[in-house]
Amino acid sequence: MPYSNAPSRLLIVLSFAAVYIIWGSTYLAVRFALTGFPPFILVAMRYLVAGLLMLAFCILKRERFPNLPVFGLQALSGILMLVGGTGMVAWAEQYITSGQVAVLIAAQPLWFLLLDKANWRKYFSDKFIISGLLIGFIGIVLFINMGEHEAKQSSMKLIAMIGVQIGAMLWVVGSLVTKKHKGSSSVIMNSSIQLVAASLFSALIAFCAGEFYAFKIDTIPLNAWLGMAFLITFGSLIAYVAYIWLLGHVAPALISTYTYVNPVVAVILGWLMADEKLYSGQLLGLAVILIGILLVNVTGYKQALSKKQAV
Repeated sequence: MPYSNAPSRLLIVLSFAAVYIIWGSTYLAVRFALTGFPPFILVAMRYLVAGLLMLAFCILKRERFPNLPVFGLQALSGILMLVGGTGMVAWAEQYITSGQVAVLIAAQPLWFLLLDKANWRKYFSDKFIISGLLIGFIGIVLFINMGEHEAKQSSMKLIAMIGVQIGAMLWVVGSLVTKKHKGSSSVIMNSSIQLVAASLFSALIAFCAGEFYAFKIDTIPLNAWLGMAFLITFGSLIAYVAYIWLLGHVAPALISTYTYVNPVVAVILGWLMADEKLYSGQLLGLAVILIGILLVNVTGYKQALSKKQAV
């Protein structure tokens, strides 16, 4: 995609603010929403509304649906990313804090390096990437172990932390699927298919897990409704559209800086608004993870800077 279209500086600033702050605050919004919605019902409702709104937009613009193979692959990628990834986040926040989930998700770029087999030769010939990968995973181990020693965590908390990493891996697999099979349809059209497919699959999981049996919509507290509304409007629509827009106007290496900012925003908001605690050992783990991700992206930042200077 071209990066020299000279887009509005204000739009760039606002889009980065949306990706940095809104996505960082969605972890806390999930916690509030969970006070009234079971995790997979929450995910199903969130993505159904957002997906149908996007789909309606595409229909009004008379966009064509992708062919059947691409449609199926986009649906699969949506299930992997949004059910396996985001669904696991919602499930895990029943047992660990929103800030802890955000810190663990920050390691997602490291899983991308390991699972993107087509680019292994490029990745593992770069000393910065190799050192960043090792340091990042040391940070993950520190984060999980230090929390266990300081807080005497239950086995479910440890399982939830491991589950978040599994969700991060599924998100990466889904991202690779959609990256390789974009088809000729628009990003918004493909995204709407992903969202609706993820919603239907989440509803199936919720049904199999028995979430609908105890779910009563008339007993949902206001905080849960506000959390759901925030996730739909700000998380799934505004911030996502801002992210897609940035992909077409700013180098990907620069956009990836949201992985540094989101966990910090989530930790601060959880501390201020939900009395969440993050232990000193886990703060050390966070710092090590962020250093690892920074090293992984050093080469990308250098390339983005050289391109900018060449323009």
